[in-house]
Formats: sequence, structure tokens, C-alpha cells
Amino acid sequence: MTIAADRSLDFYHLDAMISPEERDVRDRVRAFCDEEVVPIINGYWERGEFPFELIPRLATLGLAGGTIQGYGCPGLSHMAVGVAAMELSRGDGSIETFLGVTSGLAMGSIYRLGSEEQKQRWLPAMARLEKIGAFGLTEPYVGSDAAHIRTTARRVGDTYLLNGAKRWIGNASFADVIVIWAQDEETGKVGGFLVEQGTPGYAATVIGGKIAKRALLNAEITLTNCEVPEANRLPLARSFRDTAQVLKATRFGVAWEGVGHAQAAFDIARAYALQREQFGRPIAAFQLVQQKLVQMLGELTAIQLLAWRVTRLLDEDASQVTEGMASLAKQTCAAKARQVVALGRELMGGNGILLENHMARHFADMEAVYTYEGTNEINALVVGREITGLQAFV
Repeated sequence: MTIAADRSLDFYHLDAMISPEERDVRDRVRAFCDEEVVPIINGYWERGEFPFELIPRLATLGLAGGTIQGYGCPGLSHMAVGVAAMELSRGDGSIETFLGVTSGLAMGSIYRLGSEEQKQRWLPAMARLEKIGAFGLTEPYVGSDAAHIRTTARRVGDTYLLNGAKRWIGNASFADVIVIWAQDEETGKVGGFLVEQGTPGYAATVIGGKIAKRALLNAEITLTNCEVPEANRLPLARSFRDTAQVLKATRFGVAWEGVGHAQAAFDIARAYALQREQFGRPIAAFQLVQQKLVQMLGELTAIQLLAWRVTRLLDEDASQVTEGMASLAKQTCAAKARQVVALGRELMGGNGILLENHMARHFADMEAVYTYEGTNEINALVVGREITGLQAFV
């Protein structure tokens, strides 16, 4: 059967909580996903391929660069960025993460920590999605303990030689510029380096066999005496604390990703329950099905309001949003969204595991959202440290 998801239900009137300009961004992204992403994405997801033909149309939405002012970037509100992330994830998580890596992590690193020359060189083209970015922090043996990465940078004259490996790096196999985080052998501090695709000593191999975000190309990077000029070092990236500020700035967007997947799951499950008939009537008429839908709606509404509040605080005064507040939003939204998509899959029975009904894709993709930008446990410990004043990390 064909499931036509009904998106008309706005139970707690979220529309009234965002501005007309933010609604316009949301509606443009929603139309793009409905018309161009959803009809084709299942095939790409199943094959583990990225739909490169969508990039020019995605570029016309004017999302890349997010809140960055100038350099050809859109200068959006945090709320506009958030609802755009919600709608992209509602369409497909791989497309959202592709944009989030370029716009939030790569462009965010260059904008916050780069030189004026680096900003002028990269940001305008990246805002047009003519140049794509990647963000290389996670390593094969270093995930949550990102402050102790093993990739090294050794200065030799006016260049740095980078050696090491990175893993799970989205876009890295085709990105034009990859922000590589490495430990300076001289200072022992973590610094950021702009490695251009094609640089000798840089190699990226796409990781296969994933069960989530299959249309996103994650790669394992190897760096072997990869020569990076001094001009490509991010001058304001002096320690891991600077890296953490980039991650903090993007965590609210990942919270909205969770909202988007949960919203899609609720929409699909509700439409399915109203269309699917058993025992002579729609299954939506049965008590246990209604109970599942109400539970899904409750969790969805809770994370909508949480994401909305932390995002409004960012727009009012970003300095008032602490690292713990950003982590709580990501951790809670991801955990509850994971529950919502699981309930949606359960409600649809066997039909819930078929790609053609879209629920299976959201169900699988939430496993990635639950893990990246800080695992559930690490984000919990960041919040715990803030509310107790005690460090629980080993």
C-alpha cells in the first residue's frame, strides 16, 4: 500500500512560535524534500550512494552557512537553521547531515577559527555549495575521548606534516576542503588544518556496510606525511576547547534532526493507522494503536518544545546557552526521537521494515543521530558536570 503522510497536525501550534521568515525557510525546505528528496532517496539509501544531482537545487534554498553573516552566507536566525534541519531530516537524514557537515562543522570552523584570507577564500563558494566541506575529528581509536586525538602535526619550515587517521568523516571522499584536527608535536595542543582534496598524503576510503545514513558517504581518512602549508592552519584553533566550541554551536541543530525524524515517524504512523484496515476497520480505531500514537505525540511534542526553547535562547543571546544546555538538548531529543521511531516501526508491523514505506529509513538513521555529535552517555556527563560541578569523565 502507498502511505500518504498527513503533515497537517500541529498539536501544540508550533507554527505560532516561529516568525513568518522562519516559516518561509521551513516551507521551502519542506517542498524541496517532498518534491525532490522523498521520491528518490530510498534507492540511493539502499545502494549506499549519495544523490549528487540534488546539490544544485539544495544550494538554491540558501541554507549553507546558516547563521554566518557576510561572505555570501545567508545570516539566518538559529531558529531558521533549526527548522530547516528538522525538515531536511523529516525528508532524509543523509541529506541533512551532508549539509550540516559542510555548513555547520566545516564552515563553522573556518568562520570561528580561520583567518580573514581563509574566510574569503572558502566561505562564499561553500555558501553556494560549489565547494563542499568535511570535518575530521573522530579517529579509529579515539571517539568520545576527542581531546586526546592521535593524529599529529609536525612543523617543517613553512609547512606542517600531518600523520594519522580519521574515521566516520562525512563527505571526506569528495569534499573540496577537510578540516583536520591534529595534535601539534611542538606544543601538544590540538589545532585545525585545512586539507584540500588531492593533497599528496591524503586518502579517503568510503566505509561500507552501514545500517544508518546509508546515502551519506562516510570515509576513513589516512594521512601520511600530508603536507599542509602554514597558510592553511586555522590561526584561532589553539586547543581542544576551540574545537569544542564548534561542536557546541552545532549541537542544537542535531537536536532538531531528532525532532525531524520523530515528526516523520509520527506522520507516517498516523497516516498508516488511518489507512490500514484489519478486522473490518482502520487500525487507528483500536485502543492499543491509539495508545502508541499518543505516546509518540507526547514524546514528539516534548522535544519540539525543548529544541524550540534552546534555539530561542541562542537567538536572544548565544552566550547564555551553556555547553550543558546544548548537550541536554541533543541528548534528550535524540533519545526521545529514537523511542518515537521505534514505536512507529512497531505500529506498522512488517510493513514498518520496508523501505517503500519510509519508516525503516528513519528508524535506522536515528541510530546514527543517537550516537554522533557526542554519544548519549558523553552528553549526559557534560550536563552532569554542569549541574553538580563534579567531573565524571575518566
